[in-house]
Amino acid sequence: MAASTSDSGGAEVPQADPRLYPSRPFLAASVAVFRAGKVLLATRTKPPAATLFSLPGGLVEPGETLEQAALRELMEEVGVVAEVVGFVRHTEVIERDPDNRVVRHFVIATFAARWVSGEPAPSPEAGEVLFAEPGAIGGMAATRGLARIVAEAAAVLEAA
Repeated sequence: MAASTSDSGGAEVPQADPRLYPSRPFLAASVAVFRAGKVLLATRTKPPAATLFSLPGGLVEPGETLEQAALRELMEEVGVVAEVVGFVRHTEVIERDPDNRVVRHFVIATFAARWVSGEPAPSPEAGEVLFAEPGAIGGMAATRGLARIVAEAAAVLEAA
């Protein structure tokens, strides 16, 4: 939900999203959770990439490690507990406007994990939630590079 303030007349005035036209990149973490060979995916409910399938994740809070942030976001977004087995890769999401100004810039650290407990459920940040066959991701409306990231996460899991 966007923050708002009151103007002098008492009307609520929405504040701009602080993640738009940032002065610096935002650090985020995500996690590829596997159960019985399938990976946990959720549709995003907010930009960027609203309505597309992606891995659960979000911004790192001060004092958190990347791994802690990934596991916290997993619980907050879909109600699942997992055990991280390894780091997969980082991904950069940079969007520019027609004037070539940076609209959004996220650096996302992705981890591979094994499901421990909890049945995934939608939330305000995660629309549709499901365990998908990794090979089916190419035919889904998904965030850019998701199939490659999931394949790399599966390899990390297998090597652990």
